Amino acid sequence: MKAVLRTRSLPALLLAALTLVIVTVLTPGAMAATSVSTIAEALRKGPVYVDPAASAQLSAADADTLAKRIKNANKPLFIAVLPAGHPTQNLFSDLRTATGVTGLYAIRLGDRFDARADSSVLPRSAVRNLVSSVQGESAKTQLADFTDRALANMGGHAPSSWGSSGSDGGVSGTALIAVGAVLVAGGAGAYALVRRNRRRHAEEQRAALDRLRVVVDEDITAFGEELDRLDFHPAEAGADDAMRADYERALDAYDKAKQYMGEARRPEDVRAVTESLEDGRFSLAQLAARREGRPLPERRPPCFFDPRHGPSVTDAGWTPPGGAPREVPVCAADATRLADGRDPVIREVDTDYGRRPYWDAGPAYGPWAGGYFGGGILPGLLVGTLLGSMMATPSYASDYGTGYGDFGGAGFGSGGYEGGDMSGADFDPGDFGGGFGDGGGGDFGGGGGDFGGGF
Repeated sequence: MKAVLRTRSLPALLLAALTLVIVTVLTPGAMAATSVSTIAEALRKGPVYVDPAASAQLSAADADTLAKRIKNANKPLFIAVLPAGHPTQNLFSDLRTATGVTGLYAIRLGDRFDARADSSVLPRSAVRNLVSSVQGESAKTQLADFTDRALANMGGHAPSSWGSSGSDGGVSGTALIAVGAVLVAGGAGAYALVRRNRRRHAEEQRAALDRLRVVVDEDITAFGEELDRLDFHPAEAGADDAMRADYERALDAYDKAKQYMGEARRPEDVRAVTESLEDGRFSLAQLAARREGRPLPERRPPCFFDPRHGPSVTDAGWTPPGGAPREVPVCAADATRLADGRDPVIREVDTDYGRRPYWDAGPAYGPWAGGYFGGGILPGLLVGTLLGSMMATPSYASDYGTGYGDFGGAGFGSGGYEGGDMSGADFDPGDFGGGFGDGGGGDFGGGGGDFGGGF
């Protein structure tokens, strides 16, 4: 009888063991999470990694499409899609260390999303605004939108370890001959079309410059009035060499602005004008502080709502109609208005649809704004606006300069911003400090997404 009992108990034991295995496999968090080194190794080979446990979020085809888009743009954007239960402690900084590549890192973790970047690739404010602009979207839509906006904003280049985004196979001689025949046959027609397009493009640029000239002339006039109101005389009592130098720089900026505007032939030429006006207004702010015995002002961008307000004094939260929240540089008066729940005084310009804020007025205002908000700050400010969307398109570069890369002395893509280089663990920990959205410091402190506790 005992032998029979032992024999019958064997299937029960096997069933129990099998049940334990199934429960262990299916229980969330029971399996060990994919290691950061595994994710990093995959990202060194390609820009997109989808964890097997998160494959339902992003299909292989969608991941390939995303990867090709990033490779074609030649930017150091890294995207990881991970399951909700993946550990988040120091996730970004550990991933950046393991990957060893300067860039922008975005992670979709369950239904949450955040990003961090080396400050040499994308400023903190731009990262925060980009992340905020895609919150609440499905994985596919969110990652596609973030990729499109990030590629238009960020600097740097893709790591060489990704290889070529083109086909591995060669092009056959027959295909080349066929292409050559088509090109020869259509050469005459294409040349005529190019000439017509060039004439139309020149006419469009002249029309855009004529409309833009009105706004720039208003800026120059406003700055001249500021010089008059200052009523400074180099020989007045109390004037010193520093005051006279400030005043001389302001006068030079005024003269240069008029000269550059007189020489402007294309919309992108006005950038030099607004750069001079921004520099002149800062010189006036320094002069006013010296005359009044106040501390010299910090060099900051002008007020976002209207550069004629002068240099900003702080950053304030603002949400454009239908857009995502962001921080923008503001003057003291607009900072007070926002704090009181009132609307700021916004620079509006004439359009075919009436008076509109400059960021909703058309692509020609990109160079105008770029002269005021150079040095990489502009992309983060314009995310989600009409002007920002226009500047993110490839056609913008051919019409109004090279997009965001034109803005600022060391603007995006101009050599001042790096990325894609192998740096190993040698990076600023402040850029990637803290955990996943936990409010750490530096350019990666808190990112742009609101993850709620635990990240």
